[in-house]
Amino acid sequence: MTEKTFRFSLEGETSLRLHYRRVQETDRAAWLEFCRFPDSLKYIFSPNDIKSPEENLEVWFERINHRYTNNLGGMNALIEKSSNAFAGQCGLLVQTVDEIEELEIGYSLMPAFRGKGFATEAAQKCRDYAFENNFSPSLISIVHIDNVASQRTALANGMQHNKQTLHKGDPVIIFRITREAWEKLRQAGHSGNIE
Repeated sequence: MTEKTFRFSLEGETSLRLHYRRVQETDRAAWLEFCRFPDSLKYIFSPNDIKSPEENLEVWFERINHRYTNNLGGMNALIEKSSNAFAGQCGLLVQTVDEIEELEIGYSLMPAFRGKGFATEAAQKCRDYAFENNFSPSLISIVHIDNVASQRTALANGMQHNKQTLHKGDPVIIFRITREAWEKLRQAGHSGNIE
């Protein structure tokens, strides 16, 4: 990986249970376990693009490095504070959706850390960091129409269903939160969605 600081990095940031840092070559072993777990890549890669765990690992790290070196945002490694374990990845990613450049919050958790609120915690940290630093007037999450768990995370992050579209050939729901909606959440003392 390049040593250059990437745009939208959360390097050195923390949240309640997590430390954030750039993804490193030494994270490959942990991420290979992610790639070996059934269904980990189901909503990340198109079905025809899923290969062996080792090949998928290489593609993932190529994508990360491409983002870092081309100033397109990137994933951050999530390190659990209490155990120093690699919990997954989350970050702010420059994406083009329906020919419009957007800033996306993306997240992928190691199997042992799923269902425990870590994705929501990391996504909310990315959201707050982006708005506090005026990175974009709105943020999105691109979620496959069948990925119910990630849809719940987007909603818990204060996002609303914006539209359904195709992204890289896959049917997805675009969830969005605007700066105005985020400010209302903060004023109401909520970190996530309010009715």
